[in-house]
Amino acid sequence: MVGREITGKHVLIGFCAAFGVIISVNLLLAYNAVQTFPGLEVKNSYVASQQFDVRKAAQEALGWEVRASHQEGVLRLVMNGADGAPVYPTEMEAVLGRATQIKDDQLLEFTHDGSAFVAPVELAPGNWNIRMTATAEDGTLYAKRLVLHVKK
Repeated sequence: MVGREITGKHVLIGFCAAFGVIISVNLLLAYNAVQTFPGLEVKNSYVASQQFDVRKAAQEALGWEVRASHQEGVLRLVMNGADGAPVYPTEMEAVLGRATQIKDDQLLEFTHDGSAFVAPVELAPGNWNIRMTATAEDGTLYAKRLVLHVKK
């Protein structure tokens, strides 16, 4: 059997083809990452960092414990104080969405059933984030990101 001779031209073509594939895939992944980036968390991270410890201490002083669950089309957000009693913030806002993109984001409309805040919402299986803010009666801002795992 007679083999073909590999020349410098063949090696160059193979080298360019291999790196062309690698560069094309990297560009495609970078493009998709930028297109699905949900945006900035804060407008100015330096200014936000200056008040972080103060806000964190005030929030921890509230002693609130927040848990989220989802069953049968109902999202439950349990908010209890340090004494274990339900907490009723003066204002509350929660956005439900995926961690990697914003197309599924939705503002939740809660009602209180006596033990938890509930909102009807159908969720596909996977990881979801709840980004919530609530204001205590004394004006302290409580902010939390809850990770919710929805199984099939």
